[in-house]
Amino acid sequence: MSEKLSPYDPAEDLSSDQAIADFMAAALQTQDTAYISHALGVVARAKGMAQIANQTGLSREQLYRSFSAHGNPTLRSTLAVMKALGIELSAKPVAGH
Repeated sequence: MSEKLSPYDPAEDLSSDQAIADFMAAALQTQDTAYISHALGVVARAKGMAQIANQTGLSREQLYRSFSAHGNPTLRSTLAVMKALGIELSAKPVAGH
């Protein structure tokens, strides 16, 4: 007898600000721009894409497209979404530079 598996949606597990911060910190550590933009999309879905669209002035369709696995969001839209999500970037020196 085989079990039917359902797809996992990480947005379902992002119910706290700390979980969101940890998720995004891990995404940023990969330095993979496609993965980082996809992760922002996951967080936006967790918070509610309509709410994020309203706060940023971007359409829901634009958000879904930009922050998909194959999206290529602008820095402006990335920063707007991060602000709406309550996430900020920070800089620190790289060891050995």
